[in-house]
Amino acid sequence: MPYYVYIASNKTNTVLYTGVTNDLKKRISQHKLKLVEGFTKRYSVDKLVYYEAFDDVIAAIAREKQIKGGSRQKKIDLIRNANRRWEDLTPKL
Repeated sequence: MPYYVYIASNKTNTVLYTGVTNDLKKRISQHKLKLVEGFTKRYSVDKLVYYEAFDDVIAAIAREKQIKGGSRQKKIDLIRNANRRWEDLTPKL
């Protein structure tokens, strides 16, 4: 079963959220439908802009912590390198 570390943003790309899940399609759908209480619902974070896949949950969680611990600029650089136009990647899943 793959595990995913992802970065989601809002419509204007001003908010970044980093998470980990074993079902990326379902998780992003939950964000889009505002089913997840808290930060992502409050700031309308529902656009998938970056993700990485892992075979091991421990590795995925470690990577999530690494990304969360980095600066905002490092997150922006990750996104720009993989998704220059900050497109919603959900349709490509």
